[in-house]
Formats: sequence, structure tokens, C-alpha cells
Amino acid sequence: MKRVKITAVRQTVYPDLMARYENPIEHACDVREGQQWVSVDAQCPEGMCPSAWESMRPFVESLARGEGNFYDGWMKNPMSAMISCNDGFRPFSFYVEAVD
Repeated sequence: MKRVKITAVRQTVYPDLMARYENPIEHACDVREGQQWVSVDAQCPEGMCPSAWESMRPFVESLARGEGNFYDGWMKNPMSAMISCNDGFRPFSFYVEAVD
């Protein structure tokens, strides 16, 4: 199986949605822009946010098997995907790519 590199690219924050719908919380996310992990054998890397992992897991598993070209040419690099976590208030976008 191929290793898959996961890079935290960008976080978007929606303060208006947070004010309207979210209960106040002190700490929501430990991910930082530029942070990287490597998935070996399509397993969740240590330190990866479990919620983010669930969003990207099917893509990581496909890339690890050597599959790609999601959605008929969506990505410039066919062995990659741009995936966002499922936090509707402060989603992070992750670039996942097969590396070997």
C-alpha cells in the first residue's frame, strides 16, 4: 500500500454561525495550518483529529490502494484530494496525496 501524506492547508471560521447556533466552548480544534501527518497502511495517523479523519478516511484508503482520479479529473494531481473536516463552524481543509 502507498503512504498518504495529509497536510492541513487552511481553516475557515464562521463567527456569525457560531454566535447563532453554537454553545460557547473554550477549545474546539488542535489542528494548525501547515501541520502534516502520514498515513501508513491507510490507518489514522497518531495525533490526527478523529472527526477530520472520518471525513477523509475513504479518500486516504483509495489513495493507499493506488486509486485516484476522484470525480473524473477534479484534482490537478490525480493521486490527491482536497477534503474538509465536518466542523460547520470552523472547517479545516486538508490536502491528501499518495507519496509512494
